[in-house]
Amino acid sequence: MKKPNPETPVLTTQDGKPIAMQQALTAGPRGPVLLQDVELLEQMQHFNRERIPERVVHAKGSGAYGTFTVTNDVTRYTKAKFLEKVGKKTEVFARFSTVAGERGAADAERDVRGFALKFYTEEGNWDMVGNNTPVFFVRDPYKFAMFIHTQKRHPKTNMRSQEMQWDFWSMCPESLHQVTILFSDRGIPAGYRFMNGYGSHTYSLIHTQGERVWCKFHFKTLQGIQTFDDDEAARIVGQDRESHQRDLYQAIERGEFPQWRLLIQVMTQEQAAGFRWNPFDLTKVWPHAEFPLIEVGVMELNRNPENYFAEVEQSAFKPSALVPGVGPSPDKMLQARLMSYADAHLHRVGPNWQQLPVNRPRCPVANYVRDGALATAETYGSNPNYWPNSLAGAPQPDEQYKDSAWKLGEVIVDRFDSTVDHDDFTQAGNLFRIFDPAQRDRLAGRIAGALGQAGKEIQMRQLRHFFAADQEYGRRVAEKLGIDPSELAR
Repeated sequence: MKKPNPETPVLTTQDGKPIAMQQALTAGPRGPVLLQDVELLEQMQHFNRERIPERVVHAKGSGAYGTFTVTNDVTRYTKAKFLEKVGKKTEVFARFSTVAGERGAADAERDVRGFALKFYTEEGNWDMVGNNTPVFFVRDPYKFAMFIHTQKRHPKTNMRSQEMQWDFWSMCPESLHQVTILFSDRGIPAGYRFMNGYGSHTYSLIHTQGERVWCKFHFKTLQGIQTFDDDEAARIVGQDRESHQRDLYQAIERGEFPQWRLLIQVMTQEQAAGFRWNPFDLTKVWPHAEFPLIEVGVMELNRNPENYFAEVEQSAFKPSALVPGVGPSPDKMLQARLMSYADAHLHRVGPNWQQLPVNRPRCPVANYVRDGALATAETYGSNPNYWPNSLAGAPQPDEQYKDSAWKLGEVIVDRFDSTVDHDDFTQAGNLFRIFDPAQRDRLAGRIAGALGQAGKEIQMRQLRHFFAADQEYGRRVAEKLGIDPSELAR
């Protein structure tokens, strides 16, 4: 028997059991495979499950890690900690993609490109989920899924259909801006390194004093814009369906790290209220002459993933991943995407997709979102999963992170405290007073039987509620618990 190299890891099962041979266990050299060959069964069972549903859109993509470095002071606009000082660095993960094609589609097709970034900040992950175009085809979220259907396969022919695409676009004139970009010379980038990225939507920035401004994000490629014409793209597709993937991967391996400069446009709420078109319309840009670009920093991609499936295919981005100082806007499409992207990951990857290394925040995580498939419980252990609670060490909200309120027309958008300006006791007291003495006694006895199993501090807190509803109500329960009501005043 060949002696293994001590530095070579021993092959094992998923449970860690060392494997001696990679041949099936059979009854004789020609005999049938035995059901007890659990090593073979494990391999075959996992093989049947080693794919997850592909993304409905942005199915074909490439990813890389890197850093974002602040190069300009923008603290007058935002309190986001990862932007708090010039020179500060934040780890990022980027995923670029084509939009319409399936996972086997060619990279060099005429299509919009996805431009999704995950910033691993000390206040949680910020995901900038955009495209290589500053606008989109529709402004109403009801049309989004309908539009994507036109980019996919015809229900009868199972082929892409120009009839469907142009029928939809001709019925939706708001698509003209994006259609013009798509069929322009920029419609086929020469690679992911050679295209810009845009948040496209309008977002909000909030600084430490609570003032809110509206914002658009622009990532300008420092490699310069490069594109393919139709003939060149057709030739490349015929030779290499992974041309964008290959270019990005090999450039990083060579040490030619691609970079993008992040710039923002800023609009005050007063400017937005009086602007000549809806500034939250996803089919329109803000004129640069009126809202000039402001430099923020530079992103550099400098490390390829070690495993494509684990780190790129399972990566997940959602525009609802926001950090203090960066928020949403009334953009209707953005409002819908705040839900739909997170929901897509729950379906595609699973309820604990954020526990995967590529998606996991680099800061501490503490919440009451629990369990589901593949839950590790490493961030909450044995702690109960409810709030509000009075348990020592349990995570609690911190009002220092509260966003400032903002005005939407005549309505104030804020988190209003549902525990104030409400009478929670009168009706409960009125109900108690309807009961006859025997009913009151039975009520108090039942409550004391249950409440008596809780700690003294909880009993005292609850007794105050009973007394606020009716003095007799509180007195009866206190007596059943063996508590002197005078203790409540201490």
